[in-house]
Amino acid sequence: MSDPAQNDRNIFLVGFMASGKTQAGRLLAQRIGWPMIDADDEIVKRAGKSIEEIFRDGGEDAFREAEREVFKDLCSGQGQVVAAGGGAFVDPQNRDRMLASGTVICLSARPETIHRRIYGSGGTNNGESQPDRPMLGEDDPLARIGELLTLRAEAYAQANHTVQTDDLTIEQVVQRIIDTCHLETEDTGGNPMPDPRQADTQPTDPDLAAVVHHSGGNYPVVAGWGIMDQLGDRLLGMGVKSPAYIITDSNVMNPYGRRVQRSLERASISAHCFIVPAGETSKSFQLAQAIYDWLVGLRAERGQSIIAVGGGVPGDLAGFVAATYLRGVPFIQVPTSMAAMADASIGGKTAVNLPQAKNMVGAFYQPQGVFADVQALATLGKRELAEGYAEAIKEGFILDASLVDVFEEHAEALMDLEPEISTQVIRRSMAIKADVVSQDERETLGVRILLNYGHTIGHALEASTEYGRFMHGEGVSVGMMGAAHISQGMGLIPQSIVDQQERLLKRFNLPTTASGVPIDDIFRAMSLDKKIEGGANRWVLLEGVGKAVVRRDVPTDLVEETVRGLVE
Repeated sequence: MSDPAQNDRNIFLVGFMASGKTQAGRLLAQRIGWPMIDADDEIVKRAGKSIEEIFRDGGEDAFREAEREVFKDLCSGQGQVVAAGGGAFVDPQNRDRMLASGTVICLSARPETIHRRIYGSGGTNNGESQPDRPMLGEDDPLARIGELLTLRAEAYAQANHTVQTDDLTIEQVVQRIIDTCHLETEDTGGNPMPDPRQADTQPTDPDLAAVVHHSGGNYPVVAGWGIMDQLGDRLLGMGVKSPAYIITDSNVMNPYGRRVQRSLERASISAHCFIVPAGETSKSFQLAQAIYDWLVGLRAERGQSIIAVGGGVPGDLAGFVAATYLRGVPFIQVPTSMAAMADASIGGKTAVNLPQAKNMVGAFYQPQGVFADVQALATLGKRELAEGYAEAIKEGFILDASLVDVFEEHAEALMDLEPEISTQVIRRSMAIKADVVSQDERETLGVRILLNYGHTIGHALEASTEYGRFMHGEGVSVGMMGAAHISQGMGLIPQSIVDQQERLLKRFNLPTTASGVPIDDIFRAMSLDKKIEGGANRWVLLEGVGKAVVRRDVPTDLVEETVRGLVE
């Protein structure tokens, strides 16, 4: 899991126009002592005409062909900072070459930010004059920006790292790249300079896995071995007020709910505990109402925090209550299951279930922080540990082929929960989720939906068996196999990738079929899938290991054949 930027390979800055690639590239090159190349400038120099003239004379096809030739040459070099044009990374040839020859950093921004940078303040972006933008046309450029971002989202998601630039200066963008890639800088004698936006958490916190950037600010995602007893001090440093309200379940209260409570009280933060029955059925309106009554009885105030301790169920339920009680109170996640650490605790999705389907009523409500003590996983049974790893394996297959390699190489060590490799893998998985959420907080740009690989069938299996037979990760595992078979049936991947995924899931003792589940019940639950758009399921499928795509054109007969194969 080493970073390609650490061995003098190239650094490519990609992303939409006006995301700051050229400005950041110049400053980054200066900081690390590498040459900087602007790919668009190189195209113009070779063609002897401006980009606008290339588009006018030969159209976009001519420009893209010239771009491919430039990147073919650039990717044969090393030790360069390259600022790519907005569409360069979308081209499969360019994308494969960049990923093979260096580290790719995607600079991301919201459509409104991009529009303002291009057309506001006299057409400047942080002091940089804007060139012509032939891809935007003249009619409603903001809508065109949003359309292009959606079309390019799946490609941008393949970058090694993403930096959300909306509220950052160029200096802060560059510092984040330096810290993310662990780059040595000429101006600091090899020691990264601190980013003033993250002074409390980066880079001084050795357990920091990532920082999630969202519309309301940012928050740390922390994972370490044996960090639970220091949680009170961390939260006190974040300004958490006394009292706090812990929501946990009957399996987690002893020892972890009580342990968190004691840690808070050592930091002079008094804490009350509400214990829900363990299991998916606790994600209900009835229990939410009971927690509201409890909070009212304790006279809980808007500035006092709700802390979820446990797996995905306490996290979802506590988050839903935090989002709605007094129109929103501070919320903190302390995940103790593998699935919650790798997936559910990050990103602000909160919900309760309806009898018909999972997570049908909820809200996007971001926590103030996520704090995972990997050592807590040591008390899980092998089944619970394995079902959590399913989410992390999923992230590898859709976004990070190197993570799949780690799972294949260290499967036994991960199931034995060896501290170093387990903490490393969990931090990497959390960072992937954090990157995706930072790009697409509310699942509107076609990036975050990729995390639903395996969930269309997986959620249907859970619902159709009344949340009793399959743990969430087990349903996802079967769903991943269904999605892989559909991908192969549509000609997107070879059978060898389907077999590779199946072998890996089986090494973690995860199910790959669901024999005996009534097929009509599965289809009925799938019809309520939240990813349905215009009456059609949006399927997250594979184009390769580490490469996912969203398709709306999956034939119904292929879906039926796949599901029958899973249950029969």
